[in-house]
Amino acid sequence: MNKVAIVDYGMCNLDSVRRAVEECGGRAVVTDEQGDIEAADRIILPGVGAFPDAMRNLTERGLHKVLEEQVRTEEAPFLGICLGMQLLASLGYEGGETAGLGWIEGDVRRLVPTEQDKRIPHVGWNEVVPSTSSPLFEGIDPGVDFYFVHSYHFVCRSEDDVAAMTPYCGGFTSAVARGNVYAVQFHPEKSQRHGLQLLRNFLAL
Repeated sequence: MNKVAIVDYGMCNLDSVRRAVEECGGRAVVTDEQGDIEAADRIILPGVGAFPDAMRNLTERGLHKVLEEQVRTEEAPFLGICLGMQLLASLGYEGGETAGLGWIEGDVRRLVPTEQDKRIPHVGWNEVVPSTSSPLFEGIDPGVDFYFVHSYHFVCRSEDDVAAMTPYCGGFTSAVARGNVYAVQFHPEKSQRHGLQLLRNFLAL
């Protein structure tokens, strides 16, 4: 059974992520302890809230260093969720310019409303269309709905990092992937059977 570290940096209630991982067969621990993260087979970085607050919390707790070591050097499979996806970017522009983890080149910018899609934040169910044959979406039909809650989106500098798109506000990146690093803008833990399938796929990597 995979031991999954769900990183707690004070940015959301993590119980729903833990329960979903356990339902999918993972052994989940919610933690901000370096030793727990180092001992994990898989790492999940969830998050809801503001980009600058999240980066400050990660830095003040020293979590950015252990994540860099375990994910980038040791190549532990990693899944970012919602704000956890955005933090992978080079820069975030919420409340000013803030440096992100920089694992995937790109910027996090506010969604721009269109005549058709006026509501920001983007809240609710929307389709996710994989743009690559990512193992994260194995067994999931293209275009099924996942649950979103966000006002900002990840603008990748390379299309090679884009794993899925969602047709809202002109279209935005809803999943990224590079090597052992995967991330989704939606909440798989709130997306019923398709979200659980995605988590099972992550546990099987």
